Amino acid sequence: MQEYDVIDLFIKLLSAKSITPDDGGLLDFIEEYLSDFEAIRVDRGGVKNLFLTKKFGEGEHLCFAGHVDVVPPGDGWDSDPFIPKIEDDKIYARGAQDMKSGVAAFVQAIKECKDFNGRLSILLTSDEEGDAKYGTKIVLEELDKLKLMPNFAIVAEPTCEEVFGDAIKIGRRGSNNGVIKVIGKQGHAAYPAKAINPVNLLAPILPKIAGVNLDNGDEFFEPSQFVITDIRGGMEVTNVTPSMVKIMFNVRNSTATSPKDIENFVKRNFDGLEYEFTLTPSAKPFMTNPDSKVVKILRKSIKDICNIDTKLSTAGGTSDARFFGEFGVETVEFGVINDTIHKANERTSREEVEKLYRVFKKVLEEF
Repeated sequence: MQEYDVIDLFIKLLSAKSITPDDGGLLDFIEEYLSDFEAIRVDRGGVKNLFLTKKFGEGEHLCFAGHVDVVPPGDGWDSDPFIPKIEDDKIYARGAQDMKSGVAAFVQAIKECKDFNGRLSILLTSDEEGDAKYGTKIVLEELDKLKLMPNFAIVAEPTCEEVFGDAIKIGRRGSNNGVIKVIGKQGHAAYPAKAINPVNLLAPILPKIAGVNLDNGDEFFEPSQFVITDIRGGMEVTNVTPSMVKIMFNVRNSTATSPKDIENFVKRNFDGLEYEFTLTPSAKPFMTNPDSKVVKILRKSIKDICNIDTKLSTAGGTSDARFFGEFGVETVEFGVINDTIHKANERTSREEVEKLYRVFKKVLEEF
């Protein structure tokens, strides 16, 4: 099979039209590219997943993880989003930051790895940008059955903020979506005494819930905030009061606030009213010990390659790292600068991809 350097491999990955949940043939390609690794395929629900593993020694198991799927390109591009364009050291294509740069970097680093003190593996899915129902989560469930669960994982999502190497993520907040329906009694606006206006019932409660912090946060997590995302009710007429007002909200929770805490918060504030309430947790928070081996080695490797003291972060939305966290795997995330993901003209630099590859090579040497 053709040999690549990390940039050539990156261009190869970017050229595949792998819009969720299509892998664009990339998982077959990577399986062949790392043909000396044992392959386990867990394909389900139209999603393709690949786990590659190789035991080098008797030490611990390190897994690099990511996704090959991308969001649709949308409009506003200056070039074809699936024909990579290189201009002034920048590489433009859908998935350049999120996250084919990370996949190219760890695949090439592992391709060139001749010795490792333990088991080395790669977990790739084609459904991180979608529902993630049949992606990384079901692969980890299978690995648990096979007694192949990693001790440590590095997810190569884009994490840097201003300059390459300035931030890694050692945890993520959870996400909880909720709906509250305050029930009233519809009536004529001219006869308010004959109706029960749910807006009037809600009005004194709003200041007690909107934007309120459910915990104080800590060194790594911002406070878990009750964020109202939508309020609506009525029939869009001026002479009829509504029978119901619906409030939608989201709470990105730290490890200090649970879904049960959110439920109790709603119950306290809406006590005495007739209302309906549903809460749907979509992601659990997780936190890796800052003194974990994988955190220390990754930070040292970044320091060696970039001469930067990397900060530890839990900012941002959710990622597949949360699934590793649920299985107790000590997990960190590190990748290129995150400033154009999901945008038109998504791009990263050749320098960042090459440095990311060198950092991952250094991690393999240090482990």
